[in-house]
Amino acid sequence: MRILISRLSALGDTVCTLPVAKALKAKFPECHITWVVDPRFAGIVECSDSVDEIVRCKPSFSVSSLPSFPSPFDLALDMQGLSKSALVVWRAKAGRKLGYHWQREVARFFSQPVLPDPSSVHVVDQYVDVARCAGADVVDAQFGLEPKEEDRTAMRQLLSDSGISGPFVLFNAGAGWASKRWVPSHFATVAELLAAKGVQTALIGGKAPADQEAAQQVVDACPVPVANLLGKTSVRELVALISLSNAHVGGDTGSTHVAAALGVPAIGLYSITKPARSCPYGQIHRCHYSPVALAEILPGDVYRTVWEAIS
Repeated sequence: MRILISRLSALGDTVCTLPVAKALKAKFPECHITWVVDPRFAGIVECSDSVDEIVRCKPSFSVSSLPSFPSPFDLALDMQGLSKSALVVWRAKAGRKLGYHWQREVARFFSQPVLPDPSSVHVVDQYVDVARCAGADVVDAQFGLEPKEEDRTAMRQLLSDSGISGPFVLFNAGAGWASKRWVPSHFATVAELLAAKGVQTALIGGKAPADQEAAQQVVDACPVPVANLLGKTSVRELVALISLSNAHVGGDTGSTHVAAALGVPAIGLYSITKPARSCPYGQIHRCHYSPVALAEILPGDVYRTVWEAIS
C-alpha cells in the first residue's frame, strides 16, 4: 500500500500531523508512506519513525515547482487544506483522496474533506480523524518523533559550550505574532526563580529579527545568566535539544508542539488562541490562559507550574 501525505508547513503544524503517519503505519505495517514537506521543516519529518520517503517541495505559481510521482498511490491525504498542499495531491494519481476538513482556497476541489468527530477539539485529534477515515485504528495519538543520536551529541556539546550543565529549561520568547509573545521581563523572573533552585535556562527560537529582539530583551532583563541559542540549531537539532531539556516554556509556537511530541513537560502561554485546540497535546493542565492579554499571566504562576513538572 502506497500513501501520500501532503503537509508542507509550518513547524508546529508539521509536528501535529505526525500522528497521522504513525496511525497509518500501525494499521498498515507494510505500507510505504511518502511525505511532501517544505524544505525548511523537513527535519521534523526526518525524525518520524513512520515515514519512508520525504519529498521536499517549495511550491510557486509554476506547476513545474510541484513534485511529480512516477508511481500511483492507494491513498493521498491533504493535511493542510491550502492550494499548495492540494495541488500536490492533484498531481498524484491515487485511488482515494482525503483532506483535513478546513479546506481553503482551491483545496476543496481536489480531496474529500473529513469532518472531525464532535469530541475532536484539539487540532491533533482532528488530523487523526482523517487517518481514522482512511482505516486506521487510533485510541490515543502517538507522534513517533525520535531525535537522531548524532544531533543529541552535537546538542550536548552546544550546551556545554554555552555553560549549561545539569537540569535546564528552554524558553521560546518569540512567536509569529507579537500578541503571542509573553512579556520578556516575565521570562526573566521565571529564569531567576529557577536559578535559585539550581536550574539553568536557555532561549531558543527562529532567526527572525522579532524573535532575536524578544530573546535579547529576556537576556537584558534577567539578573542571572540565560544562554541565547537562537539560530544555533537546525530543525533536527532543535528536536534533539528539546529532548535533552527538563521542560519548555513558550506560547503558541512550533517548539511548544515539539516538546509535547517528545513527552517533555511543555508549559503553554495563551491568550488570543484557545488552549483546548492548540495547546501542547496532552498537557493542557500545564497551560496558562488569559482572555485579556498574555501580560496578565503572572511569572510566579508559571514558575510554580514549571517547578511542579520538573521536581
